[in-house]
Order: sequence, then C-alpha cells, then structure tokens
Amino acid sequence: MVTLVLARLVTLQVVQAADLKAKGIERRTSDTTLRPERGAIFDAQGNVLAQSIPVKQIYADPKTLSELIADNEFKETKEDVAKALGTILDLKPQDILDKLNKKDLLWVSLAHQVTIQKADEIMALKIPGVGLSDEEKRVYPMGSFAASALGIVNLAGHGVEGVESFYDKELFGMPGFKSQEQDTRARSILDALHQSDPTRPGNNISLTLDSTIQYFVEQQLDQIQAATKANSVTILAMDPMTGRILGMGSRPTFDPTEYDKSTPDARRNLAIGMSYEPGSTFKIITGSAALEEGKITPNDTFEDPGFLKIYPRIITNWDSDQMPHGSPTFTKGMQLSSNVVLAQVGIKLGSDDFFTYLRAFGFGSKTGVDISGEQSGLLLQQDKIRELDLATMSFGQANSVTPIQLLSAISAVANGGTLYRPYIVDKITTPDGQLVQQQKPTPVRQVITKATATQMTEILRQVVDDGTGQLCKIPGVNVAGKTGTAQKVDPKTGAYSQTDFIASFVAYAPAEDPKIAVLVIIDTPKEGESHQGGTLGGPPAKAIIEGALQYFGFPVAKNTESTVTISPSDSAVRPSPKPVIPERTPLGGEVIVPDLTGMTMREVGDVLTKSELHFNFSGSGLVKQQSPQAGKAVVKGTTIEVEFSALDAVSPVSP
Repeated sequence: MVTLVLARLVTLQVVQAADLKAKGIERRTSDTTLRPERGAIFDAQGNVLAQSIPVKQIYADPKTLSELIADNEFKETKEDVAKALGTILDLKPQDILDKLNKKDLLWVSLAHQVTIQKADEIMALKIPGVGLSDEEKRVYPMGSFAASALGIVNLAGHGVEGVESFYDKELFGMPGFKSQEQDTRARSILDALHQSDPTRPGNNISLTLDSTIQYFVEQQLDQIQAATKANSVTILAMDPMTGRILGMGSRPTFDPTEYDKSTPDARRNLAIGMSYEPGSTFKIITGSAALEEGKITPNDTFEDPGFLKIYPRIITNWDSDQMPHGSPTFTKGMQLSSNVVLAQVGIKLGSDDFFTYLRAFGFGSKTGVDISGEQSGLLLQQDKIRELDLATMSFGQANSVTPIQLLSAISAVANGGTLYRPYIVDKITTPDGQLVQQQKPTPVRQVITKATATQMTEILRQVVDDGTGQLCKIPGVNVAGKTGTAQKVDPKTGAYSQTDFIASFVAYAPAEDPKIAVLVIIDTPKEGESHQGGTLGGPPAKAIIEGALQYFGFPVAKNTESTVTISPSDSAVRPSPKPVIPERTPLGGEVIVPDLTGMTMREVGDVLTKSELHFNFSGSGLVKQQSPQAGKAVVKGTTIEVEFSALDAVSPVSP
C-alpha cells in the first residue's frame, strides 16, 4: 500500500505536474474550519448589548497572481492591484504590495472584518487569486455603554475580557468543518469532497444589568469625571437582597466595537479589578463585627480628643484641625466618621475576631463574580500585625479590597446578615429561546445576625440624616450610607500622601427594605474644592438611588405619601402618550423621538432604550415635559431631557 501511494505521488508531482500546469487546472484541497455564529448578549430588559454581524476576510494567492501576470494572462501590475485594494480597504497600498510580492505563498490575509459592501466592490474587480471568506464582527450597538463589564471579542471570535470571556464557551457555539478541492486560477470550487456536521450557533445570555439603571450610572460617571478630572471613577450598583449586579462602570472607558483603538487601562473593569484601601466606608465592617461579638453597643462612649497615640504614629480625624469630639457614642462616632473612635473599636475587637470577620465578609479572596478579570484584594498577614495595624485596619487603611468585595460585604449588612455571591448573568438561552440555565441567588454564608444588621443599618441611616452623609438625603426615603476619604500611598516615599486621596460613598435604600446598594469611588480628584467622599460621592449615589427607586416603582419610603397621586376627587386624569407624526423621514442612524407624556420613569427607560436614546431627568412622578419634542428626528444615542412631576401638577388631558 505504501509503495502504491508513493508511486501515485511521483506521478502527480513529477510526471504530470507540467501537463496540469499547462492546462491551467492545478488543483489543491482546502480544509476549512467554519466559525459558528456567536450568541448575543441582552440586558435585563431584553435590549441587545452585543451581537455579531457577517463580514468578510479578504485574502490573496500571491503565487497564482504572480504566475498569471508573468504569463501575461492578467494585464494589471501588482502595484495597480495594491492601489485598487488599498483604496477600498483604506489600507496603505505598500502594505498590500508587500504581501502580494510573497510569490511563493499560496495564501495571505489582506484584511479582516471587511463590510459586505466593500467585499462586493473588491470581488467586482475580478482580480485572480483574490478571494474572501466568511467572518463575524462583534458589535456593541450602545457604544461604550457597560463596556468594561461586557468585555471584548478577538479576531478569532473568542471573548478575551469581561462577560464575553467568562461565558465564551456558551457564546461561541460549535465550529463546523469542510474540505474542498479548488481550481486556484478560476477561483471556483470544482466539487466538495466532504463536509462534517454544520456549525451550531452559540447560546444567548441575558444579564441582570438593567439599561435604565446603567444609564444612571453612566450619567454620573461622566459628570464626576468632568468635574474632578480624577485618575479614575468607578460606580457599582447591586441588589443587596440577591447579589444581582444592576449597574457597573468606570472612567476612563472605551468602545468595545473598536477595542483596537483602546488601551488595557481603559478596558480594565475597575469594579472587580481595582485593589484599594477603602477608608471610612470600611468602618461598617469593623462596627458590625464588634457589635456582633458584643464588644461594643451603639451607645458605648469613647474618648475622642481628635487624636490617638499608638506607637509609632498619632492617629487623627479628618476634622482634627477643627474640633475635638469629646466623648461620643459609637453611633455618633460613625456619624462623625471618627478614626479615633473606630481605632479603639478595632483594638477592642482584637486581631483574631477581626480576621475571622474579614474572611467571613469575603475579604482576601475573590467573590466568584461571573466576569473575567476579578482580583482578590490583599489582607495583612495576621501573625505579623501590630496594635497600630489593627487600629488603622479598623478605619479602612492597611488592607486593600476591591469594589465588588466591599459592596457585597455591605450588602450583607443591608439584607440582614447574609453574604451573597454577586452575579451579572441572569439566564442562558438557545438561539430559538429555549432556557439552558437560569441563575439564582447564591448565599455564601450568614456573617452577622439580623439583629446586628438592623442595628448597623439604623446607625448608617443616622449617618445620612445627621452625619457626614447628608448630601445623600432623599425626601421621604430612609437612606443608609457611609462616607469614605482615604489617603493614597505615595509610591515614591512609601508613606501616605497629603495630596492624593480616594473619595468614596456607599449607600442603600430604602434602609428598612433595600432595593439597591450603590458604591461610588473617585480615585485622585484633581479639580474642585473638596476631596471628601461625602461631598463628591454623596450626590451621585443619591441620583442613582432616587432614579432607581422610581424606576422600580418605589418612589418613596414606606408610610410616606407617594408623589404620584390621584386627587381625592379623582379630578386629575393621568395623561397618556399621543400618536407621533414624524417631522420627516429619519436618515440612516436616526430615530424619531417618541411621545413620553404621562409615563413613569420605568416606562420612559423602557421606551427610550428600545429607541437607542438616553435621558436626563428632573423631578419625580410622571412625565410633564420633554426636549426634543415628540416627532423630531434625532441621531441614535441622543439624550432626551425629561421633566417629571406629581400627577396633579401635570396638565390634565380631556377624556
């Protein structure tokens, strides 16, 4: 058998080679792996956040082209070909020419992810040896919206960052394979030898992330970055009762459709990959542990002259230059965000108990969130800590955490004591909509009792009502929150900087039955009059929480009259949207602004997201006014200014 095969090879390659070439039917077998269609990513409302569209790869056979030009069977030069292709592909002709001059090669790639229109233009040139193959391009219709959470897909069609990477196996699908015999000169398939099973498209995934809440997050990220010129800004929003991620973003950011124009730093998901010393937001953890262990009560008093000597350092408060605090209770110390009080609490707690609770709350290890790129933070080595370390740990220095760790831990306080694994994918479905997997909340452990959680929530409510968190007050809503202002370590000196800070704010509401928890982090604000967490982080947290509660249908706290009311006589009639008459036919990339009259915030979010529009809002209740007006043709992504008001303030509509 081997002898027969060798003899046949000699006949084909030596005896008949010249004859085959002369007849112009030099054949070769081409084996091709067929890429499956990648699944789409949807938000919680069913809006498309990522999908794949068909594109083409342009390739060339330099050997065939060179031979045909040499034999005068093709009249154009390689320079002419390179110029024509470069014009269509927007590439330098010289780069294409360099590839075409590799005349010993049978195949080179000229360009990836070429639009169908451009591919058709190239094929119309009828250049021998130039062909195309099927590819897909991953596109993100909402641009940089939730970019760091979604991640990116490489040219091979695989996710390499974010959700795209973590769920790559589910999204990618099953490749196919075919083998075919080709006539390279005619560029036509003579006959298919065989083809394996066809490709199987990837599954679709739906996120817990909600575009309306994500819009609130993106809006605040942009405003904070513009106002502070910070190194970075990060915002994370979660459902504290389940661990569902509702919104996630950071600045700087990028457009994942054109990720090749971005830097790794811009693509980094800071909400899961940023390790930092949290500062005073961490006092929630210290206080909860000490309350749980019975080492303190909310009404225990502590001496606070504004400083505390612990060799070889003197611990001070953020306002030590203004006044001593005297003998505040623990609750008052939290309201004042006193480092001196919390240092004493940490020392009372002791290193063994402290580290037990640090690990129980999830610090020092990854949360297991289903997004690629998570870091674990860093805890000091327990057997080497000094009293000073214990004191500084208590108010958020020395140990480093990630935003996802911190908000998950604080959510455990918010929900009654249970730590949940955070997650961002709600379900996985087949292309035809069949359910493959439904994610459910995953409790990790009970960290503190409900009684302790209730005590701490009440303390945090007072922080917002009467303490450093007052800029997060929402009328009619009980908000629990905590400020944080942490000095950064100067990499040159190894000491804490006197000029660089991380300002942060964490809050959840309604305090008695939380629907959303939000963490805002501003790394090294460079402009503005303040670097304090309450000043910089309180208003953005308030805006997100207030908008989210209205969107959820919980505009105010329990036992407080709603701002969306019907008058006792029922004389006010809720207005409703009217049919829209477009001012003109929209051009490509444009949409017609819908009528939002009388809608709730949730309805506005649903309608505008489907139209690929954003909105800024003011007030609460139902839509009173909007700009641009309904019927206007605007570019997709335009921001609509929407004013809400109570029903009795909205102009009644005749029945």
